[in-house]
Amino acid sequence: MDNKMPLALILIWTLTLYCQGGSTLDVGSDTSPKLTVLPSLDTSGSSATLMCLANGGFPSDWTLSWSVAGSSRSGETSLWGPQKDGLYSWSSTLTLPLQEWTQDVPVTCQATRGSQTVTKILKKSDCS
Repeated sequence: MDNKMPLALILIWTLTLYCQGGSTLDVGSDTSPKLTVLPSLDTSGSSATLMCLANGGFPSDWTLSWSVAGSSRSGETSLWGPQKDGLYSWSSTLTLPLQEWTQDVPVTCQATRGSQTVTKILKKSDCS
């Protein structure tokens, strides 16, 4: 009788030890990220920069997009991860003219993957 461990079990055991010191890594389920929108702290110039943080999503193909008062805007997005828990995080920045931000219009950050959508809305008055 052969006492050798099957190769698949060796690989699973090795990956389990490598990822998070022995805890298992669940990479088989879709997970929606949690969104946080951070307002601009510096309003002394002519623009305001907002940041959208999308934390804890899986898989890595979620996309972030912005809209201001319902009109689509372009931001710069970065992907971080995978983290130790196997989930991904993203950040996106949006720069607005300061006048537009002070008009208290709704700024929306949206994370999308296929038909799944997560949305977070921020207005300047929410920051008071």
